[in-house]
Amino acid sequence: MSAGRPAITVVIVTHNSAGHIGATLTALAPQLGSSDEIVVVDNASSDDTLAVVGASGSDVRCAGAGANLGFAAACHMGARTGAAPLLLFLNPDALPAESCLDRLRAVAAAQPSWAAWQALVTLPGGRAVNSDGGVTHYLGFGWAGGLGRPVTDGVGQAHVSFASGAALMIRRTAWEATEGFDESYFMYGEDLDLSLRLWLTGSEVGIEPRARVEHDYEFAKGAQKWFFLERNRWSTVIADYPGALLGCVLPALLAFELALLPVAARQGWLGAKLRAQAAVIRSLPALLARRRRVQASRRVSVDAFARRLTASLDSPFLGRATGMPALANGQRAYWRAARIAAAAIDRRLAPPDRR
Repeated sequence: MSAGRPAITVVIVTHNSAGHIGATLTALAPQLGSSDEIVVVDNASSDDTLAVVGASGSDVRCAGAGANLGFAAACHMGARTGAAPLLLFLNPDALPAESCLDRLRAVAAAQPSWAAWQALVTLPGGRAVNSDGGVTHYLGFGWAGGLGRPVTDGVGQAHVSFASGAALMIRRTAWEATEGFDESYFMYGEDLDLSLRLWLTGSEVGIEPRARVEHDYEFAKGAQKWFFLERNRWSTVIADYPGALLGCVLPALLAFELALLPVAARQGWLGAKLRAQAAVIRSLPALLARRRRVQASRRVSVDAFARRLTASLDSPFLGRATGMPALANGQRAYWRAARIAAAAIDRRLAPPDRR
């Protein structure tokens, strides 16, 4: 395939996805070029997922994981199974609209500095946004930007803090250079972590809003999901934040930990929160070793990295906090001060190529 039309390996990780995967494969089939390929990695489904894939009539390479390895590890298996220069990680309940693949493919030439990008992810029906780019709070949690807003035309390609893993395209070279999703995450937050690591290296992450994917999205969280979200949030902050920034936000991180405990208790996931804290403490040596590897790839200043983070409280993660002006104003002021202090420290300590 020509340089202007690089081939795509579409990786779909399934787990009890029989109710969705058939429609997704049907939507993909007419969009595939002669060198494109679909790889389905099944995480030990107990339903008819594999039978549905087999009956779809699509030219699919199916890799059975043999066990539930988690989303990140299964994505790695799919990436190794394929060979195309572009990787598209697509959820099994995400329906690509007409021309989605070609619009995502065209970004590779149009945005040579972009390492990864996403489609505009919509809610069922295609009229409301699921994610127009992930938003990352400086305390390390992220959410789907634009959730529930009407889908509008006329928005061009743009940078995002992190690209949604529901429909994430990445250059294979960038995937391999960064070692892709961190398999220790198992599930949740891998896309945020990978995107921040790409920004840290000086690469860029964006969205092609004309490429659209309809996603059967549900925000509800059980205790196990909260465990992964909280454990992985700390893994991301510890590994990805430059030292000066990590030091300046650490007091807020610790204060937030204490404030989150009564919230978790009221909402019924305190046990998951405490297990997440214990898991972070137990794995601290491994997290610090990971931090050294990640920070060795850093090519940008603290200020350039911090621009990808926000003090916004406009998140379903935060519930009542979104309607508390005093809290919102206070944490915005803290973030401004932390950024200024961290940038000043970084300028004094950083080598000339990062100043």
